[in-house]
Amino acid sequence: MTARTQPAPLVHPPPATRAAAPWPVFWVASIAVFLVSLDTTMLFAAFPALRVAFAGASPAELSWVLNAYTVVFAAMLIPAGGLADAHGRKRIFMLGVTLFLAASAACGLAASVWWLVAARVLQAVGAALLTPASLSIVLAAFPQDRRAVVVSLWGAVGALAAAVGPSLGSLVIDGVGWPWAFYLNLPLGALALWRGARLIAESPRRPGQQRLDGVGMALLIVAVGAVALGIVQADAPTWSHADVAAAIGVGLASLAGFVAWARHTPAPLVDLALFHHRTYRWVNVATLAFGAAFALMFFGVFFYLTALWHYPLPRAGLAITPGPLLVMPTAIVTGRLAARLGHRPFLAGGALLYALSGAWFLTVPGLEPAYLTQWLPGLLLSGLGVGMVLPSLTAAAVSRLPSGHYAVGNAVNQATRQVGSVIGVALTVLLVGHAGVQRGDFSGLYVLHILLALATAACCLAVDTRPAAAVPAR
Repeated sequence: MTARTQPAPLVHPPPATRAAAPWPVFWVASIAVFLVSLDTTMLFAAFPALRVAFAGASPAELSWVLNAYTVVFAAMLIPAGGLADAHGRKRIFMLGVTLFLAASAACGLAASVWWLVAARVLQAVGAALLTPASLSIVLAAFPQDRRAVVVSLWGAVGALAAAVGPSLGSLVIDGVGWPWAFYLNLPLGALALWRGARLIAESPRRPGQQRLDGVGMALLIVAVGAVALGIVQADAPTWSHADVAAAIGVGLASLAGFVAWARHTPAPLVDLALFHHRTYRWVNVATLAFGAAFALMFFGVFFYLTALWHYPLPRAGLAITPGPLLVMPTAIVTGRLAARLGHRPFLAGGALLYALSGAWFLTVPGLEPAYLTQWLPGLLLSGLGVGMVLPSLTAAAVSRLPSGHYAVGNAVNQATRQVGSVIGVALTVLLVGHAGVQRGDFSGLYVLHILLALATAACCLAVDTRPAAAVPAR
């Protein structure tokens, strides 16, 4: 009887379910997230090339190449988190990577601006499916005591990709054309599919979460899309003030409807109970503000360097590079320190550095190029700020959530950042996206940059992710 109840230590699990070493799993999941984040900002550099390729399209229409992707990405991220929990993280991750690659190829082949917008929508669906599944895969691969560092590093990969996207995009687009901004995804995505099939273990399914909230998704898409439409058309000669106010009013009414629906439907797109946690609530408000500030800065940088300093696109891309190079090392150091001290000092401090970079760009650069003295210092401040804030927002958002809500909690946070990015892009197009832009047009842009960064810092004062041992007894 005893022999029958003894465990059998020499019996190994089959290869398909044997746990892989955590770091190879991390890098497979991070490759896909790198591509998503890279693609999100690479098209900042493509705006002038797209204006030439689709000469009949207005700047407002071209902005939807960016914003259609971001709106759908934001709306789909949240149900995608639930799908990963319900149907298996590996399955949803692999499906997302496949869709993302197919849509990337379709984007490169686009013959009209609306074909490109449609392909970007499909690309956004794939990106939304893989992103929360990726973080869940990473969290499941590491023990609890290493997750703060690992999540910061995962966030740093995305932040680095988002930061280098404009500079890499400028080189690629100028060298081989704008379609290669999309074709670039194919080899790395194929590598993620191949290695993911071998390394990632499937998670248990949670069938109770299979229902999708179609009404909530529709309300969120209309809310974000209508507000963005009203902003980008605010200066259009064919739109009256009443038209702009109506678009924004529809967006705000849809947002109110979204909240009301989420409170009363049994399976909402966003479980509002997530926001009962004070830290999670304030992290997401900060993420909204910083997402807008991040898009404002990077999109505005290209307009400034190319329109006012008359840099060719590759030179503008290289001019941006020093800031992004600071993101990864800053995020790694910040993640290690945050594991001991909590994220608040790095979030608030990084946001203040980011505000300082906005103040530099507001007051120092003039019309005559002087890169080393007028541009580089502000760029380095912004790189340090982004490295401290973006990964820490991701890590702080999930730090207090139970493991069963990792995917959905991260998805809501990432969606919030994307909504902020939509607003930032729309404001940038409104302020400096027109022909004949002047130095004075950038003053409003950088004032908004400063205000949004300060709002981020203020929100982060309410964040508390200190380990229990570091919290003083009361």
